Amino acid sequence: MKIAVIGTGYVGLVTGVALAEIGHDVTCIDVDRNKIAELNQGIPTIYEPGLGEMMLRNQNANRLFFTDQHAKGLDGVEVIYIAVGTPQRADGSANLQYVEQAARDIAETLRDSVIVVIKSTVPVGTNHHIKEIINANVAPGIRVRIASNPEFLREGSALRDTFKGDRIVVGTEDPETGNILEQVYKPFGIPIVKTDISSSEMIKYASNAFLATKISFINEIANLCEKLGADVEEVAKGMGLDHRIGTAFLKAGIGYGGSCFPKDTNALVQLAGNHHHDFNLLKSVIEVNNHQQRMLIEKLITRFESLAGKRVAVLGLAFKPNTDDLRESPALVIIPKLVDLGADVICYDPIAANQGTRWISAPAVYTKNILKALSGADCAIIITDWPDIKRMEPDTYARLMASPIVFDGRNCYSISDVKQAQIEYYSVGRPSVIPETIH
Repeated sequence: MKIAVIGTGYVGLVTGVALAEIGHDVTCIDVDRNKIAELNQGIPTIYEPGLGEMMLRNQNANRLFFTDQHAKGLDGVEVIYIAVGTPQRADGSANLQYVEQAARDIAETLRDSVIVVIKSTVPVGTNHHIKEIINANVAPGIRVRIASNPEFLREGSALRDTFKGDRIVVGTEDPETGNILEQVYKPFGIPIVKTDISSSEMIKYASNAFLATKISFINEIANLCEKLGADVEEVAKGMGLDHRIGTAFLKAGIGYGGSCFPKDTNALVQLAGNHHHDFNLLKSVIEVNNHQQRMLIEKLITRFESLAGKRVAVLGLAFKPNTDDLRESPALVIIPKLVDLGADVICYDPIAANQGTRWISAPAVYTKNILKALSGADCAIIITDWPDIKRMEPDTYARLMASPIVFDGRNCYSISDVKQAQIEYYSVGRPSVIPETIH
């Protein structure tokens, strides 16, 4: 099938490459000429393990193309995906200007009837709004059918989520459109959930809001565990064995971040408010998460009389491993606060170190060498649970740091291993470890 994807950001590029991989003829369209130039050279413009190889393979097979010209990209296509950004406005609502512009671009370019699939995360009602824009601007006689097809991609494992996903959700106005999209996705071999458009739009928001709720819940349990002397990991294990609860997203830490959970939870609260529904539960989820990102700073302040002149190693910038994305990362809150408190900050990240100065204005040093970051540090803060951090022996801190004091926001190490390493260790929802020599 001949397909076009508008937008080559995270969702658009992964979608286009994956559809080409299963045999479709795909053209990805973006107004950013520099980005298109890089993509045409086989250079992925986002970091995602395995994506570059798959992209290049399909370009060489003449199944995947990139252009900044809508007329060229939309010529003769049967299905058009809109996968542009929906950034958060100041009030928490989704900004739909890029989706609306994509709709106008489609309408002004179309010469044949098509299915337009909105893959961008949009509030309930957006698909119908976009159809109105297209119908108001398209040439007479051209039929445009609209469909909702939300994405459930996790950064760092997007290809696995695409090819091994739990479900594909397709919301349509008529069975025929649903059947066509079912054929598009048939090679994936993944269960397809067909529903109406509004329900499909809500499934995306409800799914992310529920996962965010699980994260904030276990973090509140963790904070209570610290006060009661319990171990949140033992608690989560005991909870997760109940099949009604499950183990996923019950890992305590310093909260969720990234491009989805913060934006989608805020947007759902705003959407509810617009319809006179006070979403108190989700407001609390957001409040807990915001506090959780400040929690490590509070522990530092409790431990040290002053951070003035202290060398602080921050381990991890990205909001999660296997991505260079800093959107809503705890690092954006923690690093400026450390600088405000007078600390000399050096930050390590194996992938996102080059993104630091772009996202954080506070003065800090950035490195891809973890040993350099730890050398001579007065304390270390773990923000991202990168595999190389988790694999590192805890006694490395004792060997390299001026004072081996570690604040672990991701519970990377077992308490027993830390005790053997003779480091001072503060984690989330677990007992602190204080070497006897300090008592």
